[in-house]
Amino acid sequence: MSIVTISDSIKYIGVDDTTLDLFESQYIIPNGVSYNSYIILDDKIAVMDTVDARKTTEWFENLDRELAGRTPDYLVVSHLEPDHSSNIQLFAEKYPATKLVLSAKAKAMLPQFFDIAKLDERCVVVKEGETLELGAHKLQFFMAPMVHWPEVMVGYEATEKVLFSADAFGKFGALSADEDWTCEARRYYFNIVGKYGAPVQTLLKKAATLDIETICPLHGPILKEDLGYYLDKYNTWSSYKAEDDGVLIACASIHGNTKKAAEKMVEILKAKGAKKVAFTDLTRDDMAEAIEDAFRYDKLILAASSYDAGVFPPMEDFLNRLSHKTYQNRKVGIIENGSWAPSAAKTMKGIVETFKNVAICEQTVTIKSTMKDADVEAMEKLAEEILA
Repeated sequence: MSIVTISDSIKYIGVDDTTLDLFESQYIIPNGVSYNSYIILDDKIAVMDTVDARKTTEWFENLDRELAGRTPDYLVVSHLEPDHSSNIQLFAEKYPATKLVLSAKAKAMLPQFFDIAKLDERCVVVKEGETLELGAHKLQFFMAPMVHWPEVMVGYEATEKVLFSADAFGKFGALSADEDWTCEARRYYFNIVGKYGAPVQTLLKKAATLDIETICPLHGPILKEDLGYYLDKYNTWSSYKAEDDGVLIACASIHGNTKKAAEKMVEILKAKGAKKVAFTDLTRDDMAEAIEDAFRYDKLILAASSYDAGVFPPMEDFLNRLSHKTYQNRKVGIIENGSWAPSAAKTMKGIVETFKNVAICEQTVTIKSTMKDADVEAMEKLAEEILA
């Protein structure tokens, strides 16, 4: 049976993956992930994407169940990333008469992944706004380049008002996982799509012209209620605006002395009335969650040890990742530690200065080995400045 219900004509044929350790070989997924795929049953049948090769057998079983002996007319390829496209070759071989519906860029990229016989004959290349008639159902396609690959397109089914949104509005977590949408959707967005805010804004403007009642993403739950909430989150995230008034303290400590100072900074900020103070240990905590929180809050304090005349590598990694995801529009404070030649602040500042529209606090806290009373006084001043 289908895991979720969409409608009598639109069925879910995706699968959960609860044993994968790292998504994209880098993001921990404690509650797994779903590979979503759908089928529209009408006079003509359209299959919406395939799934990862890890779940080939289960996907074909789901597909066969819903086909009930019929043959699909179309396979819509909205995104060529392997977790959604791995079974295109097998599908094409099993159903040699089925057409592949995709963007021009997807068709150009397809031979990089697969060797499909008579490819030109089998492909139906669609352009912006073009439609595919299935009977009572009609799919209209909108290009979504760099959300988050260049070949991506989304499909809108006008009769049932369903947006097949590709990776947009997706999240980590299997469908069988009982968890809140927002946190894992935020972590997914900023680490995977986050660099491409402008293309997401373009897609949102297109979506605003459509009467959408259901969003069917390629990962995570089907969204049917409070769609304005999800659209608003995506608008905030893709605009690089802060979601909440708060401070993230990101700490990279070698022997624990810098961490003690960072934890003291948490106390100081709370005492001075900060609405929210979050803390992450960059040497041990999930880096993807640290990135998520950096974008969530409007203020960031970096606390790091000096290392090899630079900064301790976990902090450098964190800042480089923020740079890759075009971190901007925030206020940043700096705490450094160094036993003989403190260098962390200069290195951190040098990276942060390359970020767009980021204000760096004038007060820099420099600790020599262990926190002293004078350091606490300096942190008090930094707290006042960043909260001002």
